Amino acid sequence: MTAFHAHQGDERLRDLPPSAIEKMHTAARAIRDGALPVAQRLLKDVLASHRRHPEAMRLMATLHAQAGRHDEAFKTFELALERHPDDAWLHNDLGNAMAAAGRGAEAFDHWREAARLAPGWVMPWYNLGRNQQLQGDTAAAIDSLRRACESDERWLPAHILLGDALLHAGDFDAAAARYRHALSIEPSCGDAWRGLSNIKTVPLTDADAEAMAAQLARPGIADEDRIAMRYALGKLEEDRGNHDAAFEQLAQANRALNNRRPWRRDAFERQVEANIEATATLPEPADTGLGTEVIFIVGMPRSGSTLFEQILAAHPNIEGASELPDLEAVIEQESACRGKAFPDWIADAGNDDWQRLGADYLARTARWRERHPRFTDKMPENWRFVGVLRAMLPGATIIDARRDPLETAWSCFRQQFYRLPHFASDFDDVGRYLRTCEHAMDRFRDRDPGRIHLHRYEALLDDPEAGIRRLLADCGLTFDEACLRFHEASRSVRTASAAQVRQPLRRDTARAAAYGARLDPLRRALGI
Repeated sequence: MTAFHAHQGDERLRDLPPSAIEKMHTAARAIRDGALPVAQRLLKDVLASHRRHPEAMRLMATLHAQAGRHDEAFKTFELALERHPDDAWLHNDLGNAMAAAGRGAEAFDHWREAARLAPGWVMPWYNLGRNQQLQGDTAAAIDSLRRACESDERWLPAHILLGDALLHAGDFDAAAARYRHALSIEPSCGDAWRGLSNIKTVPLTDADAEAMAAQLARPGIADEDRIAMRYALGKLEEDRGNHDAAFEQLAQANRALNNRRPWRRDAFERQVEANIEATATLPEPADTGLGTEVIFIVGMPRSGSTLFEQILAAHPNIEGASELPDLEAVIEQESACRGKAFPDWIADAGNDDWQRLGADYLARTARWRERHPRFTDKMPENWRFVGVLRAMLPGATIIDARRDPLETAWSCFRQQFYRLPHFASDFDDVGRYLRTCEHAMDRFRDRDPGRIHLHRYEALLDDPEAGIRRLLADCGLTFDEACLRFHEASRSVRTASAAQVRQPLRRDTARAAAYGARLDPLRRALGI
Protein backbone atom coordinates (compact mmCIF):
# COMPACT_ATOMS: atom_id res chain seq x y z
CA MET A 1 0.00 0.00 0.00
CA THR A 2 1.40 3.40 -0.95
CA ALA A 3 1.67 6.29 1.51
CA PHE A 4 -1.09 8.18 -0.34
CA HIS A 5 -3.26 5.06 -0.33
CA ALA A 6 -2.84 4.45 3.41
CA HIS A 7 -3.44 8.10 4.30
CA GLN A 8 -6.52 8.39 2.13
CA GLY A 9 -7.85 5.09 3.46
CA ASP A 10 -7.74 6.48 6.99
CA GLU A 11 -9.35 9.73 5.84
CA ARG A 12 -12.21 7.87 4.15
CA LEU A 13 -13.16 6.16 7.41
CA ARG A 14 -12.78 9.22 9.63
CA ASP A 15 -16.52 9.96 9.87
CA LEU A 16 -17.45 6.44 10.99
CA PRO A 17 -17.68 5.27 14.61
CA PRO A 18 -15.04 2.79 15.86
CA SER A 19 -17.42 -0.19 15.63
CA ALA A 20 -18.15 0.53 11.95
CA ILE A 21 -14.46 1.08 11.20
CA GLU A 22 -13.66 -2.32 12.68
CA LYS A 23 -16.34 -3.94 10.52
CA MET A 24 -14.94 -2.20 7.45
CA HIS A 25 -11.41 -3.44 8.14
CA THR A 26 -12.70 -6.97 8.76
CA ALA A 27 -14.78 -6.85 5.56
CA ALA A 28 -11.77 -5.70 3.54
CA ARG A 29 -9.70 -8.61 4.89
CA ALA A 30 -12.55 -11.02 4.12
CA ILE A 31 -12.73 -9.80 0.50
CA ARG A 32 -8.98 -10.23 0.19
CA ASP A 33 -9.23 -13.80 1.54
CA GLY A 34 -12.27 -14.70 -0.60
CA ALA A 35 -14.71 -14.92 2.33
CA LEU A 36 -17.33 -12.96 0.40
CA PRO A 37 -20.48 -13.89 2.41
CA VAL A 38 -18.79 -12.69 5.62
CA ALA A 39 -17.72 -9.43 3.97
CA GLN A 40 -21.19 -8.85 2.51
CA ARG A 41 -22.90 -9.28 5.89
CA LEU A 42 -20.50 -6.81 7.57
CA LEU A 43 -20.88 -4.21 4.80
CA LYS A 44 -24.66 -4.47 4.90
CA ASP A 45 -24.49 -3.72 8.63
CA VAL A 46 -22.40 -0.60 7.99
CA LEU A 47 -24.58 0.62 5.12
CA ALA A 48 -27.75 0.14 7.18
CA SER A 49 -26.52 2.87 9.54
CA HIS A 50 -24.39 4.89 7.09
CA ARG A 51 -26.32 4.90 3.82
CA ARG A 52 -24.23 5.33 0.68
CA HIS A 53 -21.00 5.76 2.57
CA PRO A 54 -18.47 5.89 -0.31
CA GLU A 55 -15.95 3.48 1.17
CA ALA A 56 -18.58 0.93 2.22
CA MET A 57 -20.16 1.11 -1.23
CA ARG A 58 -16.75 0.81 -2.91
CA LEU A 59 -16.03 -2.36 -0.96
CA MET A 60 -19.51 -3.74 -1.66
CA ALA A 61 -19.12 -3.06 -5.38
CA THR A 62 -15.66 -4.66 -5.33
CA LEU A 63 -17.16 -7.71 -3.61
CA HIS A 64 -19.84 -8.03 -6.32
CA ALA A 65 -17.20 -7.73 -9.04
CA GLN A 66 -15.01 -10.38 -7.40
CA ALA A 67 -18.03 -12.71 -7.24
CA GLY A 68 -18.69 -12.17 -10.95
CA ARG A 69 -21.88 -10.17 -10.31
CA HIS A 70 -20.85 -7.42 -12.70
CA ASP A 71 -24.27 -5.76 -13.08
CA GLU A 72 -24.61 -5.42 -9.31
CA ALA A 73 -21.09 -4.07 -9.08
CA PHE A 74 -21.75 -1.40 -11.73
CA LYS A 75 -25.03 -0.40 -10.12
CA THR A 76 -23.37 -0.02 -6.70
CA PHE A 77 -20.51 2.05 -8.13
CA GLU A 78 -22.95 4.28 -10.03
CA LEU A 79 -25.10 4.88 -6.95
CA ALA A 80 -22.01 5.85 -4.99
CA LEU A 81 -20.80 8.19 -7.75
CA GLU A 82 -24.16 9.95 -7.88
CA ARG A 83 -23.45 11.23 -4.38
CA HIS A 84 -19.64 11.34 -4.66
CA PRO A 85 -18.83 12.18 -8.30
CA ASP A 86 -15.30 13.39 -7.48
CA ASP A 87 -14.22 10.29 -5.59
CA ALA A 88 -11.02 9.04 -7.27
CA TRP A 89 -11.14 5.66 -5.52
CA LEU A 90 -14.62 4.96 -6.88
CA HIS A 91 -13.58 5.86 -10.41
CA ASN A 92 -10.41 3.78 -10.19
CA ASP A 93 -12.13 0.65 -8.90
CA LEU A 94 -15.05 1.05 -11.30
CA GLY A 95 -12.44 1.03 -14.06
CA ASN A 96 -11.04 -2.22 -12.65
CA ALA A 97 -14.51 -3.79 -12.55
CA MET A 98 -15.27 -2.70 -16.11
CA ALA A 99 -11.99 -4.11 -17.38
CA ALA A 100 -12.76 -7.45 -15.71
CA ALA A 101 -16.15 -7.48 -17.45
CA GLY A 102 -14.68 -6.76 -20.87
CA ARG A 103 -15.74 -3.09 -21.03
CA GLY A 104 -12.23 -1.81 -21.66
CA ALA A 105 -13.02 1.52 -23.34
CA GLU A 106 -15.19 2.64 -20.41
CA ALA A 107 -12.56 1.40 -17.95
CA PHE A 108 -9.99 3.76 -19.47
CA ASP A 109 -12.39 6.70 -19.03
CA HIS A 110 -12.70 6.04 -15.31
CA TRP A 111 -8.97 5.49 -14.74
CA ARG A 112 -8.27 8.78 -16.52
CA GLU A 113 -10.85 10.54 -14.37
CA ALA A 114 -9.30 9.04 -11.22
CA ALA A 115 -5.86 10.26 -12.36
CA ARG A 116 -7.28 13.75 -12.99
CA LEU A 117 -8.91 13.87 -9.56
CA ALA A 118 -5.87 12.45 -7.72
CA PRO A 119 -2.81 13.12 -9.92
CA GLY A 120 -0.45 12.19 -7.07
CA TRP A 121 -1.96 8.75 -6.54
CA VAL A 122 -0.07 5.84 -8.11
CA MET A 123 -2.96 3.43 -8.74
CA PRO A 124 -4.90 5.07 -11.60
CA TRP A 125 -1.65 5.79 -13.46
CA TYR A 126 -0.55 2.21 -12.91
CA ASN A 127 -3.89 0.80 -14.12
CA LEU A 128 -3.77 3.04 -17.17
CA GLY A 129 -0.22 2.02 -18.01
CA ARG A 130 -0.76 -1.67 -17.41
CA ASN A 131 -3.80 -1.82 -19.66
CA GLN A 132 -2.33 0.44 -22.33
CA GLN A 133 0.56 -1.99 -22.48
CA LEU A 134 -1.81 -4.96 -22.74
CA GLN A 135 -3.48 -3.21 -25.67
CA GLY A 136 -0.13 -2.69 -27.37
CA ASP A 137 -0.04 1.08 -26.90
CA THR A 138 3.45 0.97 -25.45
CA ALA A 139 4.28 4.67 -25.90
CA ALA A 140 1.20 5.72 -23.93
CA ALA A 141 1.91 3.02 -21.35
CA ILE A 142 5.42 4.37 -20.78
CA ASP A 143 4.03 7.87 -20.19
CA SER A 144 1.42 6.63 -17.70
CA LEU A 145 3.87 4.38 -15.88
CA ARG A 146 6.37 7.21 -15.57
CA ARG A 147 3.63 9.20 -13.81
CA ALA A 148 2.98 6.19 -11.57
CA CYS A 149 6.66 5.97 -10.64
CA GLU A 150 6.80 9.71 -9.95
CA SER A 151 3.75 9.34 -7.69
CA ASP A 152 5.47 6.70 -5.56
CA GLU A 153 9.19 6.19 -6.08
CA ARG A 154 9.24 3.08 -3.88
CA TRP A 155 6.24 1.13 -5.20
CA LEU A 156 7.88 -1.82 -6.98
CA PRO A 157 5.07 -2.94 -9.35
CA ALA A 158 5.09 0.41 -11.18
CA HIS A 159 8.87 0.36 -11.67
CA ILE A 160 8.85 -3.26 -12.87
CA LEU A 161 6.04 -2.65 -15.33
CA LEU A 162 7.75 0.48 -16.65
CA GLY A 163 10.92 -1.56 -17.12
CA ASP A 164 8.93 -4.17 -19.05
CA ALA A 165 7.34 -1.51 -21.27
CA LEU A 166 10.72 0.08 -22.02
CA LEU A 167 12.14 -3.35 -22.84
CA HIS A 168 9.24 -4.05 -25.21
CA ALA A 169 9.82 -0.67 -26.87
CA GLY A 170 13.49 -1.54 -27.43
CA ASP A 171 14.95 1.00 -24.98
CA PHE A 172 17.15 -1.54 -23.24
CA ASP A 173 19.33 0.89 -21.28
CA ALA A 174 16.32 2.66 -19.78
CA ALA A 175 14.68 -0.70 -19.00
CA ALA A 176 17.81 -1.92 -17.22
CA ALA A 177 18.01 1.33 -15.24
CA ARG A 178 14.42 0.88 -14.09
CA TYR A 179 15.03 -2.72 -12.99
CA ARG A 180 18.19 -1.59 -11.17
CA HIS A 181 16.15 1.08 -9.40
CA ALA A 182 13.73 -1.62 -8.24
CA LEU A 183 16.66 -3.65 -6.90
CA SER A 184 17.91 -0.61 -4.99
CA ILE A 185 14.56 -0.70 -3.17
CA GLU A 186 14.35 -4.48 -2.75
CA PRO A 187 17.52 -6.46 -3.67
CA SER A 188 15.61 -9.76 -3.76
CA CYS A 189 12.96 -8.56 -6.23
CA GLY A 190 12.63 -11.54 -8.56
CA ASP A 191 10.73 -9.57 -11.20
CA ALA A 192 13.63 -7.13 -11.49
CA TRP A 193 16.16 -9.94 -11.89
CA ARG A 194 13.84 -11.60 -14.42
CA GLY A 195 13.64 -8.34 -16.38
CA LEU A 196 17.41 -7.87 -16.44
CA SER A 197 17.91 -11.47 -17.52
CA ASN A 198 15.41 -11.04 -20.37
CA ILE A 199 17.57 -8.30 -21.88
CA LYS A 200 19.36 -11.18 -23.52
CA THR A 201 21.71 -8.99 -25.56
CA VAL A 202 23.23 -7.53 -22.34
CA PRO A 203 24.75 -10.19 -20.05
CA LEU A 204 24.44 -9.99 -16.29
CA THR A 205 27.70 -9.37 -14.43
CA ASP A 206 29.84 -11.09 -11.81
CA ALA A 207 28.55 -8.54 -9.31
CA ASP A 208 24.99 -9.60 -10.20
CA ALA A 209 25.90 -13.23 -9.54
CA GLU A 210 27.25 -12.31 -6.10
CA ALA A 211 24.21 -10.19 -5.32
CA MET A 212 21.75 -12.96 -6.21
CA ALA A 213 23.75 -15.57 -4.29
CA ALA A 214 23.66 -13.30 -1.23
CA GLN A 215 19.89 -12.89 -1.53
CA LEU A 216 19.31 -16.62 -1.96
CA ALA A 217 21.26 -17.19 1.28
CA ARG A 218 18.91 -14.92 3.21
CA PRO A 219 16.02 -16.46 5.17
CA GLY A 220 12.51 -15.30 4.48
CA ILE A 221 12.84 -14.65 0.74
CA ALA A 222 9.55 -15.32 -1.06
CA ASP A 223 9.44 -18.50 -3.16
CA GLU A 224 8.57 -16.59 -6.34
CA ASP A 225 11.63 -14.36 -5.87
CA ARG A 226 13.90 -17.36 -5.28
CA ILE A 227 12.59 -19.05 -8.41
CA ALA A 228 13.08 -15.96 -10.57
CA MET A 229 16.64 -15.45 -9.28
CA ARG A 230 17.54 -19.05 -10.05
CA TYR A 231 16.32 -18.67 -13.64
CA ALA A 232 18.41 -15.49 -13.93
CA LEU A 233 21.44 -17.23 -12.43
CA GLY A 234 21.02 -20.09 -14.88
CA LYS A 235 21.19 -17.65 -17.77
CA LEU A 236 24.16 -15.85 -16.20
CA GLU A 237 26.14 -19.05 -15.62
CA GLU A 238 25.43 -20.22 -19.15
CA ASP A 239 26.76 -16.92 -20.51
CA ARG A 240 29.93 -17.51 -18.45
CA GLY A 241 30.29 -21.03 -19.88
CA ASN A 242 29.60 -22.71 -16.53
CA HIS A 243 27.10 -25.26 -17.82
CA ASP A 244 27.10 -27.47 -14.71
CA ALA A 245 26.22 -24.49 -12.52
CA ALA A 246 23.69 -23.24 -15.07
CA PHE A 247 21.95 -26.61 -15.25
CA GLU A 248 21.76 -26.89 -11.46
CA GLN A 249 20.22 -23.44 -11.05
CA LEU A 250 17.64 -24.06 -13.79
CA ALA A 251 16.82 -27.51 -12.42
CA GLN A 252 16.23 -26.08 -8.93
CA ALA A 253 14.05 -23.28 -10.32
CA ASN A 254 11.92 -25.70 -12.33
CA ARG A 255 11.54 -28.18 -9.48
CA ALA A 256 10.30 -25.40 -7.21
CA LEU A 257 7.91 -24.12 -9.87
CA ASN A 258 6.58 -27.59 -10.65
CA ASN A 259 6.06 -28.34 -6.96
CA ARG A 260 3.71 -25.39 -6.69
CA ARG A 261 1.29 -26.80 -9.29
CA PRO A 262 2.29 -29.93 -11.23
CA TRP A 263 1.12 -30.18 -14.83
CA ARG A 264 -1.24 -33.07 -15.69
CA ARG A 265 0.13 -34.43 -18.94
CA ASP A 266 -2.23 -37.43 -19.24
CA ALA A 267 -5.33 -35.25 -18.97
CA PHE A 268 -3.81 -32.83 -21.47
CA GLU A 269 -3.15 -35.56 -24.04
CA ARG A 270 -6.69 -36.92 -23.68
CA GLN A 271 -8.10 -33.44 -24.26
CA VAL A 272 -5.99 -32.90 -27.38
CA GLU A 273 -7.05 -36.27 -28.85
CA ALA A 274 -10.68 -35.38 -28.16
CA ASN A 275 -10.05 -32.04 -29.88
CA ILE A 276 -8.60 -33.73 -32.99
CA GLU A 277 -11.55 -36.14 -33.18
CA ALA A 278 -14.22 -33.50 -32.53
CA THR A 279 -12.90 -31.18 -35.26
CA ALA A 280 -12.73 -33.86 -37.96
CA THR A 281 -16.20 -32.84 -39.18
CA LEU A 282 -17.34 -29.25 -39.04
CA PRO A 283 -20.08 -27.38 -40.92
CA GLU A 284 -19.05 -25.65 -44.13
CA PRO A 285 -18.72 -21.89 -43.46
CA ALA A 286 -21.25 -19.57 -45.08
CA ASP A 287 -18.61 -16.82 -45.41
CA THR A 288 -15.34 -18.42 -46.47
CA GLY A 289 -13.58 -15.04 -46.32
CA LEU A 290 -14.34 -14.38 -42.65
CA GLY A 291 -11.02 -13.71 -40.93
CA THR A 292 -8.83 -12.92 -43.94
CA GLU A 293 -7.43 -10.05 -41.87
CA VAL A 294 -5.79 -12.44 -39.38
CA ILE A 295 -2.46 -14.26 -39.51
CA PHE A 296 -2.15 -16.66 -36.57
CA ILE A 297 1.38 -17.76 -35.63
CA VAL A 298 1.13 -20.84 -33.44
CA GLY A 299 3.17 -23.71 -32.04
CA MET A 300 5.62 -24.13 -29.21
CA PRO A 301 6.91 -21.17 -27.20
CA ARG A 302 10.57 -20.40 -27.97
CA SER A 303 10.19 -21.79 -31.50
CA GLY A 304 11.07 -18.60 -33.37
CA SER A 305 7.49 -17.34 -33.54
CA THR A 306 8.47 -13.82 -32.43
CA LEU A 307 11.01 -13.68 -35.27
CA PHE A 308 8.40 -14.75 -37.83
CA GLU A 309 6.05 -12.08 -36.49
CA GLN A 310 8.75 -9.40 -36.55
CA ILE A 311 9.39 -10.16 -40.22
CA LEU A 312 5.69 -9.94 -41.06
CA ALA A 313 5.24 -6.77 -38.97
CA ALA A 314 7.87 -5.04 -41.11
CA HIS A 315 5.48 -5.35 -44.08
CA PRO A 316 3.49 -2.16 -44.78
CA ASN A 317 0.17 -4.04 -44.73
CA ILE A 318 0.67 -5.83 -41.39
CA GLU A 319 0.27 -4.79 -37.75
CA GLY A 320 2.20 -7.01 -35.33
CA ALA A 321 -0.17 -7.46 -32.38
CA SER A 322 2.01 -9.94 -30.45
CA GLU A 323 0.37 -12.46 -28.08
CA LEU A 324 -3.36 -11.77 -27.90
CA PRO A 325 -5.67 -13.45 -25.37
CA ASP A 326 -8.80 -12.93 -27.47
CA LEU A 327 -9.17 -16.28 -29.25
CA GLU A 328 -8.95 -18.24 -26.01
CA ALA A 329 -11.29 -15.72 -24.33
CA VAL A 330 -13.93 -16.25 -27.03
CA ILE A 331 -13.67 -20.06 -26.69
CA GLU A 332 -13.77 -19.93 -22.88
CA GLN A 333 -16.78 -17.61 -22.89
CA GLU A 334 -18.64 -20.00 -25.18
CA SER A 335 -17.69 -22.91 -22.92
CA ALA A 336 -19.07 -21.03 -19.92
CA CYS A 337 -22.32 -20.22 -21.72
CA ARG A 338 -22.80 -23.84 -22.79
CA GLY A 339 -21.75 -25.29 -19.44
CA LYS A 340 -19.26 -27.60 -21.17
CA ALA A 341 -15.50 -27.49 -21.46
CA PHE A 342 -13.81 -27.21 -24.84
CA PRO A 343 -13.80 -29.41 -26.96
CA ASP A 344 -16.87 -31.20 -25.57
CA TRP A 345 -19.34 -28.74 -27.14
CA ILE A 346 -17.88 -28.67 -30.67
CA ALA A 347 -20.39 -31.20 -32.02
CA ASP A 348 -23.27 -29.04 -30.73
CA ALA A 349 -22.13 -25.88 -32.59
CA GLY A 350 -23.71 -25.02 -35.91
CA ASN A 351 -22.68 -22.75 -38.72
CA ASP A 352 -24.32 -19.70 -37.15
CA ASP A 353 -22.48 -20.36 -33.88
CA TRP A 354 -19.07 -20.50 -35.56
CA GLN A 355 -19.78 -17.36 -37.56
CA ARG A 356 -20.85 -15.58 -34.36
CA LEU A 357 -17.68 -16.65 -32.56
CA GLY A 358 -15.50 -15.55 -35.48
CA ALA A 359 -17.22 -12.16 -35.59
CA ASP A 360 -16.72 -11.81 -31.83
CA TYR A 361 -12.97 -12.42 -32.21
CA LEU A 362 -12.74 -9.86 -35.02
CA ALA A 363 -14.67 -7.30 -32.95
CA ARG A 364 -12.36 -7.83 -29.97
CA THR A 365 -9.28 -7.33 -32.14
CA ALA A 366 -10.57 -4.43 -34.26
CA ARG A 367 -8.04 -1.99 -32.76
CA TRP A 368 -5.22 -3.91 -34.47
CA ARG A 369 -6.65 -3.02 -37.89
CA GLU A 370 -6.82 0.73 -37.36
CA ARG A 371 -3.47 1.42 -39.08
CA HIS A 372 -3.03 -1.62 -41.32
CA PRO A 373 -5.54 -3.92 -43.03
CA ARG A 374 -4.15 -7.15 -41.54
CA PHE A 375 -2.57 -8.19 -38.25
CA THR A 376 -0.69 -11.04 -36.61
CA ASP A 377 -1.80 -12.88 -33.49
CA LYS A 378 1.18 -14.88 -32.25
CA MET A 379 -0.17 -16.46 -29.10
CA PRO A 380 1.64 -19.84 -29.34
CA GLU A 381 -1.01 -21.77 -27.40
CA ASN A 382 -3.64 -20.90 -30.03
CA TRP A 383 -2.57 -24.12 -31.76
CA ARG A 384 -5.14 -25.80 -29.51
CA PHE A 385 -7.92 -24.02 -31.41
CA VAL A 386 -6.61 -24.38 -34.96
CA GLY A 387 -8.97 -27.29 -35.58
CA VAL A 388 -12.06 -25.07 -35.28
CA LEU A 389 -10.68 -22.11 -37.22
CA ARG A 390 -11.77 -23.51 -40.58
CA ALA A 391 -15.36 -23.07 -39.36
CA MET A 392 -14.86 -20.04 -37.11
CA LEU A 393 -12.40 -17.92 -39.14
CA PRO A 394 -12.10 -19.77 -42.45
CA GLY A 395 -10.26 -16.91 -44.17
CA ALA A 396 -7.45 -16.74 -41.61
CA THR A 397 -3.87 -17.80 -42.37
CA ILE A 398 -2.08 -20.04 -39.86
CA ILE A 399 1.72 -20.22 -39.61
CA ASP A 400 2.95 -23.34 -37.78
CA ALA A 401 6.33 -22.19 -36.40
CA ARG A 402 8.81 -24.93 -35.55
CA ARG A 403 12.39 -25.14 -34.38
CA ASP A 404 14.69 -28.07 -33.62
CA PRO A 405 12.77 -30.04 -30.91
CA LEU A 406 15.69 -30.28 -28.48
CA GLU A 407 16.52 -26.58 -28.79
CA THR A 408 12.85 -25.67 -28.38
CA ALA A 409 12.30 -27.87 -25.35
CA TRP A 410 15.53 -26.79 -23.65
CA SER A 411 14.74 -23.13 -24.33
CA CYS A 412 11.31 -23.62 -22.71
CA PHE A 413 12.96 -25.21 -19.67
CA ARG A 414 15.32 -22.20 -19.41
CA GLN A 415 12.50 -19.64 -19.56
CA GLN A 416 10.25 -18.85 -16.63
CA PHE A 417 6.55 -18.97 -17.47
CA TYR A 418 3.96 -17.40 -15.19
CA ARG A 419 0.89 -19.36 -16.23
CA LEU A 420 0.64 -22.30 -13.83
CA PRO A 421 0.53 -25.25 -14.05
CA HIS A 422 3.00 -25.20 -16.95
CA PHE A 423 4.46 -28.02 -19.02
CA ALA A 424 7.98 -26.52 -19.22
CA SER A 425 9.15 -27.35 -15.69
CA ASP A 426 9.76 -31.07 -16.18
CA PHE A 427 11.64 -32.88 -18.97
CA ASP A 428 8.97 -35.57 -19.43
CA ASP A 429 6.23 -32.93 -19.49
CA VAL A 430 7.89 -30.66 -22.03
CA GLY A 431 8.73 -33.64 -24.24
CA ARG A 432 5.16 -34.93 -24.18
CA TYR A 433 3.74 -31.45 -24.74
CA LEU A 434 5.95 -30.80 -27.78
CA ARG A 435 5.17 -34.14 -29.38
CA THR A 436 1.44 -33.70 -28.74
CA CYS A 437 1.49 -30.18 -30.17
CA GLU A 438 3.28 -31.26 -33.35
CA HIS A 439 1.03 -34.32 -33.74
CA ALA A 440 -2.10 -32.17 -33.49
CA MET A 441 -0.78 -29.55 -35.91
CA ASP A 442 0.18 -32.25 -38.42
CA ARG A 443 -3.40 -33.57 -38.31
CA PHE A 444 -4.92 -30.11 -38.63
CA ARG A 445 -2.60 -29.24 -41.54
CA ASP A 446 -3.46 -32.47 -43.37
CA ARG A 447 -7.10 -31.39 -43.28
CA ASP A 448 -6.49 -27.79 -44.31
CA PRO A 449 -3.17 -27.55 -46.22
CA GLY A 450 -4.17 -24.43 -48.11
CA ARG A 451 -4.35 -22.28 -44.96
CA ILE A 452 -1.94 -23.93 -42.50
CA HIS A 453 1.71 -23.49 -43.47
CA LEU A 454 4.72 -25.09 -41.76
CA HIS A 455 7.77 -22.82 -41.36
CA ARG A 456 11.02 -23.94 -39.73
CA TYR A 457 13.32 -21.58 -37.87
CA GLU A 458 16.49 -23.30 -39.08
CA ALA A 459 15.43 -23.02 -42.73
CA LEU A 460 14.99 -19.28 -42.24
CA LEU A 461 18.51 -19.03 -40.80
CA ASP A 462 19.99 -21.07 -43.66
CA ASP A 463 18.50 -18.89 -46.42
CA PRO A 464 16.86 -15.76 -44.96
CA GLU A 465 15.62 -14.18 -48.18
CA ALA A 466 14.10 -17.39 -49.52
CA GLY A 467 12.46 -18.08 -46.16
CA ILE A 468 11.05 -14.55 -45.93
CA ARG A 469 9.71 -14.69 -49.49
CA ARG A 470 7.97 -17.99 -48.79
CA LEU A 471 6.53 -16.67 -45.51
CA LEU A 472 5.09 -13.60 -47.25
CA ALA A 473 3.71 -15.68 -50.13
CA ASP A 474 1.99 -18.10 -47.73
CA CYS A 475 0.30 -15.09 -46.12
CA GLY A 476 -0.82 -13.75 -49.50
CA LEU A 477 1.56 -10.78 -49.28
CA THR A 478 3.73 -9.27 -51.97
CA PHE A 479 7.45 -9.19 -51.24
CA ASP A 480 8.71 -6.02 -49.57
CA GLU A 481 12.39 -5.19 -48.98
CA ALA A 482 11.55 -3.86 -45.50
CA CYS A 483 10.96 -7.44 -44.36
CA LEU A 484 14.64 -8.20 -44.93
CA ARG A 485 15.42 -5.41 -42.45
CA PHE A 486 12.92 -6.65 -39.87
CA HIS A 487 15.28 -5.83 -36.98
CA GLU A 488 14.91 -2.12 -37.82
CA ALA A 489 11.12 -2.19 -37.45
CA SER A 490 9.83 0.18 -34.77
CA ARG A 491 7.16 -1.61 -32.75
CA SER A 492 6.44 -3.00 -29.32
CA VAL A 493 7.55 -6.62 -28.89
CA ARG A 494 5.83 -7.99 -25.81
CA THR A 495 7.60 -11.34 -25.45
CA ALA A 496 10.79 -12.72 -23.91
CA SER A 497 12.47 -12.34 -27.34
CA ALA A 498 12.06 -8.55 -27.41
CA ALA A 499 15.80 -7.90 -27.45
CA GLN A 500 16.78 -10.69 -29.84
CA VAL A 501 14.43 -9.79 -32.70
CA ARG A 502 15.88 -6.29 -32.81
CA GLN A 503 19.20 -7.80 -33.90
CA PRO A 504 20.11 -9.12 -37.37
CA LEU A 505 19.70 -12.88 -37.85
CA ARG A 506 22.25 -14.94 -35.90
CA ARG A 507 23.18 -18.56 -36.53
CA ASP A 508 24.68 -19.14 -33.07
CA THR A 509 21.39 -19.42 -31.15
CA ALA A 510 21.66 -23.17 -30.39
CA ARG A 511 22.31 -23.87 -26.70
CA ALA A 512 21.51 -27.52 -26.02
CA ALA A 513 24.69 -29.16 -27.36
CA ALA A 514 26.86 -27.51 -24.68
CA TYR A 515 24.98 -29.44 -21.97
CA GLY A 516 25.86 -32.83 -23.44
CA ALA A 517 24.60 -35.88 -21.54
CA ARG A 518 22.80 -33.73 -18.96
CA LEU A 519 19.98 -33.42 -21.50
CA ASP A 520 19.73 -37.13 -22.29
CA PRO A 521 16.49 -37.45 -20.25
CA LEU A 522 15.04 -34.63 -22.32
CA ARG A 523 16.18 -36.33 -25.55
CA ARG A 524 14.42 -39.52 -24.45
CA ALA A 525 11.24 -37.59 -23.63
CA LEU A 526 11.32 -36.11 -27.13
CA GLY A 527 11.87 -39.51 -28.74
CA ILE A 528 15.36 -38.55 -29.96
